[in-house]
Amino acid sequence: MNYRFSALITKEDEFYVARCPELDVTSQGLDVESARANLREAIELYLETWGAPESTSTTGESFWTFVEVTK
Repeated sequence: MNYRFSALITKEDEFYVARCPELDVTSQGLDVESARANLREAIELYLETWGAPESTSTTGESFWTFVEVTK
């Protein structure tokens, strides 16, 4: 079975940190692609250990956006 999870990748010091908010799984790498690959591996290990999530969103796509606030 195929699953699709979101990934947020941010630069933190010398590493790129990749997070999957649906599963609360985090990994890192020296570049974006290695952070993404490491997150994929961490998610695979999570699924092997804990099983598939009870529900995955099939109603629509999730997306990240920005909100600007002036103070």
